[in-house]
Amino acid sequence: MNEELPDIVARFRIRHGLFRKETVEARLYELDSYGCVMKTDKLFNPGDTIILDLIMDMPFEEIRAEGLSGLVTEKRKHCSNFFYSIDFVQFESSDDSPLADKVRRIREVLLKKQSLKSRRSSNSTTGMKQLA
Repeated sequence: MNEELPDIVARFRIRHGLFRKETVEARLYELDSYGCVMKTDKLFNPGDTIILDLIMDMPFEEIRAEGLSGLVTEKRKHCSNFFYSIDFVQFESSDDSPLADKVRRIREVLLKKQSLKSRRSSNSTTGMKQLA
């Protein structure tokens, strides 16, 4: 399994009975224009539909893609949690809707953060070798 994506969570609500709802945040492990992989201890089954908000934490303001409809396509148990593969159902990658734009923007920022992180970690290992 890939490592946790930096500075991003999926937020969703679970109904408990008629009047009570719980807001849950799950860490993301993959994200592309077609869907995501998230990890949570909440129970879903393949075929379930969930409504997600993707929230990317930024220095000045968050980037939010709210109200994404997702279809649970796969469930893998990991200790007391589950990894869920979720396909976004309401837009295609070529879609020009504001929601598709937000998801694209989040993915661009994620790719930049990941490339900076990998550059930093490769620089620090070469720097450590030079010190030795």
